[in-house]
Amino acid sequence: MKLTRISLWHLPLTSHAAYYMADGKTCDTVETVVLALDTDTGLTGWGEVCPIPHYLPAYARGAAPALSDLAPILLGANPIGPEALMARANAHLQGHAYAKSALDIALWDLTGQAANLPLFALLGGQQAARMPLYHSITCIAPDDMAAIAREAQATGITQFQVKLGASGDWQTDVERLTKVRAAVGPGPLVYGDWNCGATSLEATRVGRAVAHLDIMLEQPCATLADCARVRAATNLPMKLDENAHDTASLLEAHRLGIMDAVALKLSKFGGLSATRAARDLCLHLGAKLCIEDTWGSDITTAALLHLAASTPPARLLNTCDLSGYVAPRLAPYGPTRDNGQIAPPSGPGLGITPDRAALGAPDLILE
Repeated sequence: MKLTRISLWHLPLTSHAAYYMADGKTCDTVETVVLALDTDTGLTGWGEVCPIPHYLPAYARGAAPALSDLAPILLGANPIGPEALMARANAHLQGHAYAKSALDIALWDLTGQAANLPLFALLGGQQAARMPLYHSITCIAPDDMAAIAREAQATGITQFQVKLGASGDWQTDVERLTKVRAAVGPGPLVYGDWNCGATSLEATRVGRAVAHLDIMLEQPCATLADCARVRAATNLPMKLDENAHDTASLLEAHRLGIMDAVALKLSKFGGLSATRAARDLCLHLGAKLCIEDTWGSDITTAALLHLAASTPPARLLNTCDLSGYVAPRLAPYGPTRDNGQIAPPSGPGLGITPDRAALGAPDLILE
């Protein structure tokens, strides 16, 4: 099998409701990048990456130049066994993990299709038929956030990520966490997420004020050192997100004791190959895992669900149906949430088929 054509699209994904985070970060309409790798056998592998503006050092319009630079390495190459071709790509172009994430996903899709196996069978074997979801609650007025939590709980959700910091005062963040906890009652997991937008002082004040409520904190500060200060001052469990992006950051977070849970996002690590290695390291280190991505639709969601399904259920905190937060859907029969859980696709490769006609003409074709 040889790669014969690379096609790329830029598409807007619109959130069903505007999504507010700390430091003025928002998700309303965000551009996603869709990648198709065609082969001389007629198989097509699909990939996707969707960076959130101002969230991480990633840029949707940077994917096309990176892939154009990699085209001489890719075209004519055998896509089976993604790690081998990704090693050549990494030697040719350092960095740009987000652009390589879409490429790596598409290579895995082709490998699974060629083997006539779903990707979870190639990523460690299916260990869970269905995985728990969390619901992310946009940072708005506390009473409205509590209402969103109640609505999500009624659909079977038992884990709630409460976005914090958008209003700029720590007292309102305390109110947000307090009201969401009251809305869902004891038992469900509630965690407050600043997306790096708090100082250690602000996060410590919030943490101490809600310490009696069974709350977990997520990535309050921009550095591992500041997150460690918050953990020491509040004695609350902590989930790491933005600072978890490679082996070194995972090992340092573990050393500092701030990785009770960790979000492994495909585009931060560079696709399924690198994220699987990070998953296995975190299993060794003892962390609970949230397997997801920054943003995206059906292609990204299918990829992360396969990795989540091949993870020991006792160690999987949750996963995410990103496509459930946005429109349009890119694949008409992609997975959907059901009673707070979601199942991976069962077909070969990613197990989904994007509607190429609905995508329109590609913005870039390399052959």
